[in-house]
Amino acid sequence: MCTKHCFDDCQGFDPPHQSDTRTVYVANRFPQNGHYIPQRFADNRIISSKYTVWNFVPKNMFEQFRRIANFYFLIIFLVQLMIDTPTSPITSGLPLFFVITVTAIKQGYEDWLRHKADNEVNGAPVFVVRSGSLVQTRSKNIRVGDIVRVAKDETFPVDLVLLSSDRADGTCHITTASLDGETNLKTHFSVPETSVCQSVSQLEALQAVVECQQPEADLYRFVGRITVIQHGEEIVRPLGPENLLLRGARLKNTKEIFGVAVYTGMESKMALNYKCKSQKRSAVEKSMNTFLIIYLVILLFEAILSTILKYAWQAEEKWNEPFYNQKTEQERNSSPILKFISDFLAFLVLYNFIIPISLYVTVEMQKFLGSFFIGWDLDLYHEESDQKAQVNTSDLNEELGQVEYVFTDKTGTLTENEMHFRECSIKGTKYREVNGKLLPEGMTDDSPDGSVAHLIGDEVLFLKAVSLCHTVQISYDQPDLPLGASDPFSHVNGFSSNHMEYYASSPDEKALVEATKRIGVAFTGSRGETMEINTFGKLEKYKLLHLLEFDANRRRMSVILQTPSGGTVLFTKGAESAILPFATSGEIEKTRLHVDEFALKGLRTLVVACRHFSPEEYMDVDKRLTAARTALQQREEKLQEAFDFIERDLQLLGATAVEDKLQDKVQETIEALRLAGIKVWVLTGDKHETAVSVSLSCGHFHRTMNILELLQQRSDNECAEQLRRLARRIKEDHVIQHGLVVDGASLSLALREHEKLFMEVCKNCSAVLCCRMAPLQKAKVVRLLKTSPEKPITLAIGDGANDVSMIQEAHVGIGIMGKEGRQAVRNSDYAIARFKFLAKLLLVHGHFYYIRIATLVQYFFYKTLYDSVYLTLYNICFTSLPILVYSLFEQLVHPHVLQSKPCLYRDIRKNSLLSFRTFLYWTVLGFCHAFIFFFGSYILMGEDTTLMGNGQILRANRQLMFGNWTFGTLVFTVMVITVTLKIALETHFWTWMHHFVTWGSIAFYFIFSLFYGGIIWPFLHTQDMYFVFVQLLSSGSAWFAIIIIVIICLSPDVFKKVLYRHLQPTSTQKSQQSLSAPPAQALSCMESLCCYQQGQSGCSRLASLLDQMTGHCKAGASNCHTSSRCNRSWSDTETFYSNDRSILTLSPIEGTRC
Repeated sequence: MCTKHCFDDCQGFDPPHQSDTRTVYVANRFPQNGHYIPQRFADNRIISSKYTVWNFVPKNMFEQFRRIANFYFLIIFLVQLMIDTPTSPITSGLPLFFVITVTAIKQGYEDWLRHKADNEVNGAPVFVVRSGSLVQTRSKNIRVGDIVRVAKDETFPVDLVLLSSDRADGTCHITTASLDGETNLKTHFSVPETSVCQSVSQLEALQAVVECQQPEADLYRFVGRITVIQHGEEIVRPLGPENLLLRGARLKNTKEIFGVAVYTGMESKMALNYKCKSQKRSAVEKSMNTFLIIYLVILLFEAILSTILKYAWQAEEKWNEPFYNQKTEQERNSSPILKFISDFLAFLVLYNFIIPISLYVTVEMQKFLGSFFIGWDLDLYHEESDQKAQVNTSDLNEELGQVEYVFTDKTGTLTENEMHFRECSIKGTKYREVNGKLLPEGMTDDSPDGSVAHLIGDEVLFLKAVSLCHTVQISYDQPDLPLGASDPFSHVNGFSSNHMEYYASSPDEKALVEATKRIGVAFTGSRGETMEINTFGKLEKYKLLHLLEFDANRRRMSVILQTPSGGTVLFTKGAESAILPFATSGEIEKTRLHVDEFALKGLRTLVVACRHFSPEEYMDVDKRLTAARTALQQREEKLQEAFDFIERDLQLLGATAVEDKLQDKVQETIEALRLAGIKVWVLTGDKHETAVSVSLSCGHFHRTMNILELLQQRSDNECAEQLRRLARRIKEDHVIQHGLVVDGASLSLALREHEKLFMEVCKNCSAVLCCRMAPLQKAKVVRLLKTSPEKPITLAIGDGANDVSMIQEAHVGIGIMGKEGRQAVRNSDYAIARFKFLAKLLLVHGHFYYIRIATLVQYFFYKTLYDSVYLTLYNICFTSLPILVYSLFEQLVHPHVLQSKPCLYRDIRKNSLLSFRTFLYWTVLGFCHAFIFFFGSYILMGEDTTLMGNGQILRANRQLMFGNWTFGTLVFTVMVITVTLKIALETHFWTWMHHFVTWGSIAFYFIFSLFYGGIIWPFLHTQDMYFVFVQLLSSGSAWFAIIIIVIICLSPDVFKKVLYRHLQPTSTQKSQQSLSAPPAQALSCMESLCCYQQGQSGCSRLASLLDQMTGHCKAGASNCHTSSRCNRSWSDTETFYSNDRSILTLSPIEGTRC
């Protein structure tokens, strides 16, 4: 029974009920005794959104002010309102309001899309039985106890207990691909007392009560009973998983069913397997918060030190109250402690601009605008389905460049959900299907169409075995014909090939039966105990005597049939390890060899055998089976013994080879991810054999890999011992690559008390495959890796509702727009149409996003005093556009190079560009530049008498002062030019937009300063900047100082880049050089930094000198000539962005030459 802790683990909320069971009155026919108090159940709405209209503002504000920067600027803004500070409250309040508004709009829009998707699901039309008639209503209006009608190919809107179907036996067939990934057909049953109620009037008269457990997340567990009252008598029947139809499953091969709703809305099993949606934060954002705390400490230190120095300065009487700053009476009588606090807060406000709030504005804009490139990328567009990549959460763009583990579903994600018959082996001879004919290996199709004369007795018997040994169901879809136009002979011999569709309990069975039908032996249906096949136009009827169902232990299934001639035969098929040991005749060794060959091709194999019974043998078999199936004690063990007795002394007929069609380029994608240093785990709800076969065919497992197994563990001790054995094997065979296969039951035991041992085994394996996984188990595996000591970045990708929990749990969740509904897409961060697109999404977009935003963050802390207008505009206007354009368009190397060399992805792993060492470098660089700005200007301009008069300010009742406004303007001008050129140095990929914003920002600063200081503005209280900038630019020494200071600041950075590229180049830099230079002529590192269009190198002499100093070439060598010109990354004749058909290709960019 699912109690409170179950819900805490599964969903994160307490159930609205306290009892361990729930009582559901069918058709809500409650007792009329007056003492009954109805239980309260959840409605049928599905909610995947975070906000509502009522809680959006408070909840969003709470989440935004949890960010350290936002909370800090709120405090600064309030301080500016409360005390007299050197700057206006607008300087903090306006940017804060802007960033809060932009973020709220972005998050509100993304949540609106989720609401829109939820409304589509909740508003879907459904039919329920109410007041004696069938009423159409919306899905969200279904209540527990309602009788719901579902038609063929519709999905179940709630969890239903099956009452009846259009079949006489009350059964129906469903697929649960969107729940557990299995595409096979499953049969569900109703109890006999309700299966007869096939009309609305009969259902309205039905008196029944369902008692069942409270909701729990386990898809495969359901315990309950139904009490039906007939003629005043209560009939009680047990209910199990075979009676429950789960929300999200689809009805197949059945015209319609009626069921009673038992679990609705967020209490349905599908919803309970959803994980609570949490706010995901990227590694870059966490680094930003860390850097912010460091800068806050620096800020506090500066404010405290300045406050102390102020009081030390004012210790002398003449400076305590100078003539130009007379104190008021209130200031003289104020408390020293309050005055100290006030001064400290004033300095805090004065220096607060080292914490750039515009960083968060720019980051939000970069993420929002940058996310459009994913949708615009034509390489991520799937033409067949007309679907482009979709971004649901733009906050995680850079996280795509940090992924270390990929967790992927199998069915519908790696595969197309399509099986195709490829080859077979019959009596030691290999055959293949060619144009509907079965031809021996080496033969060509040179016989006329329809000829089947070459098939002899052995081949025909093999085909009959394949077409009869299964549990396939058939649906006949009749086309709409005019009245009287129906063909009375359309089902002659019970066979209509045009409108017949097979439904199988396994995709292999369906592919095999379809293959035999094409060859000429067609299964045409089952009628009661009779199975019919059409053998090359001749109808044959077989009586089904016994069905020996497939189970995981035997790994085979069998049918016992009575032949048209009256004989009895057993047909069996299964894995080679389950058939060949029991075969006593036939081409055993040749068949084993052929099976191995098929497996090496990545094909799924089954071995087929038969056994003929004499009448006496069959009587013994029938007696054993009947006794085992009616046993009340140890029924499973007795059945196993009976099956073993029957399935022996087999005659081997042959083997089949079926291809589980993979999606296009899956193998190449997995290999690219592996080369990029990303480990791939496959998590699937499918069977062990199927999952291993697909892993081998898609390249997840290699044929040379040592496959370790943790399967069918039944106790903690057994599981622990097996894990220790596996760990020892890995240590002993440390040279060999290992792959691990684990099933859901064993995983539960491993995670219970042996997490560390399990993780040790997993981390030493190159690939891990988890099969028979429940949805929440997938999320637990992802969480296990997320919370491990290394804290790796994880990505989960899937296409069904069963993948939602792991998609929400992983750092990055990606939904596949497949055939299993849209649940995964709605709950994902990104959505793509095919698995192959994952390579470009990570290796190219992820790489670019991370490099761009890492530089953006470091740059903002680096460039981060004076007139309040300038303070406000410095980060917003003067220096923001170059870094914004850089963060949107920068490319270190061509996208094609990143895809062809996945190992370059390793250069940016583990948040390497935002390491503390890199952060320290940018911080020290910022402080050094600040010192050079100030003291360089002071040294070069402090004694300039030509500026003394121009920089002086005349105030009422005050003496003349030194020209501090002129000095400050000079410092500010040098700062704007330097930080703009700094980002220009960091830029590798220049477009017209880069040139426009780089040089345009500098020009805008000069134009604005001339305009702002050249006019007397009536609404300003003071005009401190009037004519200052004009006078500054009129001085030749000022221009000289600007040029010298800028060169002094940037030269060390240029030399550092050149030396590092020569002495310690990264893989990315090596790729830049190797791809940009012809074989006989390498590109100089210096030239790669200073290349211009038309082949002009501004640093050729310096490059040659450095090359000679470092010994890379001799003086006069041809490759050091200043006139040497080489193609940097791509030829002039090709369109630059030829391999990445994104929005940037709207105007082709010519190749840049050095």
